[in-house]
Amino acid sequence: MSSPSTRPLKHNLLLLRKETTMKKVILLGATSNISRYLIPLLLQSRDIELRLFARQATRRLVAYAQNPQVTLIDGNWNNEHDLLSAIAGTDIVYLATGHFAEANQRIVRVMTQAHVHRIIIAGGLGIYDEVAGKFGAWNARMMGDYTEIKRAASVFDQSELDYTFLRMAWLYNNDEHLDYKIIPKGEAFVDTQVTRQAVARLIREIILKPTLYKKTSIGVAEPNTAWGKPSFY
Repeated sequence: MSSPSTRPLKHNLLLLRKETTMKKVILLGATSNISRYLIPLLLQSRDIELRLFARQATRRLVAYAQNPQVTLIDGNWNNEHDLLSAIAGTDIVYLATGHFAEANQRIVRVMTQAHVHRIIIAGGLGIYDEVAGKFGAWNARMMGDYTEIKRAASVFDQSELDYTFLRMAWLYNNDEHLDYKIIPKGEAFVDTQVTRQAVARLIREIILKPTLYKKTSIGVAEPNTAWGKPSFY
């Protein structure tokens, strides 16, 4: 039986162990369509502390205001001070859209300054001209000029961050379609669609095991959807 003098020490060690094992995650763009599904998934893990960053987050995400795992942060990712204040002290950043080069450059600068290295970026397919066949022709017609999107994605390719860039197929919502496949960089992209629910599951998997798909770009699609266009078009 431990003496009274040793109990505070053991208690403090337990608290320290708990603090050091908590994973601090920030969602930049926490009101996005994928974040809607991602937030509840992440809150299933009791070792995750979640910062939800968005314009008017305290108003738009009020459902999470009383959750002890959650901190709501009102901010604008075009404001470097807002970003630095929100990102400092986190372990993993999720960026809800990676299509804007200037915003991406700002995030890379802030993460480097804050010594935060792991980021997951939601982006689109076609940035490496990898979309093949009839679907490739349809996708090119729908997307138009890729110049800015390619330039935005290259910001992370050229950075020192431990990034995972998600080249997602065309997105739709369906709670029953949760399967996804990974298409490595350099392989043709022929599958047309994937649910936001499935993408949220993948992001959660990476957050729980941050070494997955580190320093690379991966395609994400629903298996067996290699058609001329998504089923909902």
